[in-house]
Amino acid sequence: MKSCKAIIILFCMSLTFSSFSQEKEAKRFKIRTLAFYNLENLFDTINDVTKFDEASPIMEMNTGREDAYKRKVHNMARVISDIGVDEAHDTPALLGVSEIENRNVLVDVVNDPLLIAKDYGIVHYESPDNRGIDVALLYQKSIFTPISTSSHNLKIYDDQTRKQVFTRDQLLVTGKLDGEIIHVIVNHWPSRSGGEARSRSKRVAAAKLNKHIIDSLQVIDPYAKIFTMGDLNDDPTNASVKEELKAKADQEDVEIKGIYNPYENFFKKGLGTTAYRDAWSLFDQILMTKPLIEKDYSGYQFYKANIYNKYYLTTKRGRYKGYPFRSWGDGGFTDGFSDHFPVYVYLIKEIKE
Repeated sequence: MKSCKAIIILFCMSLTFSSFSQEKEAKRFKIRTLAFYNLENLFDTINDVTKFDEASPIMEMNTGREDAYKRKVHNMARVISDIGVDEAHDTPALLGVSEIENRNVLVDVVNDPLLIAKDYGIVHYESPDNRGIDVALLYQKSIFTPISTSSHNLKIYDDQTRKQVFTRDQLLVTGKLDGEIIHVIVNHWPSRSGGEARSRSKRVAAAKLNKHIIDSLQVIDPYAKIFTMGDLNDDPTNASVKEELKAKADQEDVEIKGIYNPYENFFKKGLGTTAYRDAWSLFDQILMTKPLIEKDYSGYQFYKANIYNKYYLTTKRGRYKGYPFRSWGDGGFTDGFSDHFPVYVYLIKEIKE
């Protein structure tokens, strides 16, 4: 709310914002955090014969797997417990995650002492991904109530062999956030393995599937409040996002049924969520449909976006100084977090007396 002269955080049953309008009339707002985090190969220590999980970093360790797993789980819980706290004074109401092996690893994360009091629920489906990694959604049960969930398979093929490439499904969850219906799509689009150009068509296909899901929701309700979030393995300016999703960087350019991407301007300023060869990429993004950027605060509206890149999540020394402090390296566990920074958005809604 650029026109606000001040925003004051209050506590009144649930956390609220207070602000003074131009007429100096006090208003109170409820704030919620939605986030996404690539958990970087959160695998358990059990060999699943139905998956290629033996290629995961933890399974490649010769010793110390159990200790590494416990520390990895706790580190993930630590980050989740911090996201949004600066302004919302609460952990995320909703958190999309990627690079998890199964539901059980998330059960361990949400039952960590740092998170157990938040009583997170889990929406998860097994994906056909070759590496055995999935996406999922965590939600605070007291804040969000799922109504329907579905998993949408992405059918893509190798350009040379024409064989199907099995990758992550796209997860759609519809539910009520404090009684208001919203839709969340969690993504982990195909990687850039083999090079950006060679793999581009796979992410374009992922974007087409994502747009199809969004369109199907908007056919039912043109004013549906939809978030699509995830590790897209593309930047906000790549064809998958700009040409297929037609995402706009500026709110005033978003038309009805259009999509707003607050992370495009972050990227143009040189900010990113993951780094490679001294270049930053902003693969992790949260996009939203137009009804979330209106000024009708009787329902939840987008307030602002950010990258969660606190100091403790960065590498402190060496050739990767300043990069995300990743969990795995040199054949073992580093006691780090992830090779991606999380992203998050704040939503606000006016509280009427």
